[in-house]
Amino acid sequence: MNIKPAFGNTVVGVGVAAILAACATGPSPAELDREAIAVIRAAFRDQGIAKIDRIQQDLGQAACSSGTPPSEALAEQVMAQAKATVKWPTGGQYFGDWREGERIAQSGRGMTWTDSSTATSANGGSCYNCHQLSKAEVSFGTIGPSLYNYGKNRGVADILAPTAQGIVEYTWMKLYNGKSYNACSNMPRFGHAGLLDEKQMAHLMALLLDPKSPVNQ
Repeated sequence: MNIKPAFGNTVVGVGVAAILAACATGPSPAELDREAIAVIRAAFRDQGIAKIDRIQQDLGQAACSSGTPPSEALAEQVMAQAKATVKWPTGGQYFGDWREGERIAQSGRGMTWTDSSTATSANGGSCYNCHQLSKAEVSFGTIGPSLYNYGKNRGVADILAPTAQGIVEYTWMKLYNGKSYNACSNMPRFGHAGLLDEKQMAHLMALLLDPKSPVNQ
């Protein structure tokens, strides 16, 4: 026989009401955000070339780390701002050596506090952490789409042909600042953040678009 405790429903009701009241009087989301930022700032310090300013969020980072996706208007603002940061290569020299591009794509190092300076320590692109690029590579990430046959699938038979100009400029913008076409892109902003220099980006451009590159075989 089941025996129901006296006032059982009343006790449960009071308990739920107490919890709801506590939630109603607790910190607001904005207050929690401020507390979290304070904890983060207190936990980091300048060391070597790694400075505390690395944790400062710009418009795009703040918009895309929120609990809700940015509105269409805000996303458009982020992309417009990103496009405005893009610097085109000196003298229109978009392409370097795809062999160097492959080496950069394989390298995952860069900008650690133990580096003597950003000028003397060449960063890598760490491209295989997120993408498949060549058919021969058996270990690659899937955060980003496969880039195998990137140029070939887009009809780039000659990287210097006028017909290739559109995809060449698009690719440069994506490498320079991935938020140019996707406000919440996970792609490193290689040019904008100073992760890669102009010559390194040109090598990656060749890796992606040169018909002789293993990416397009």
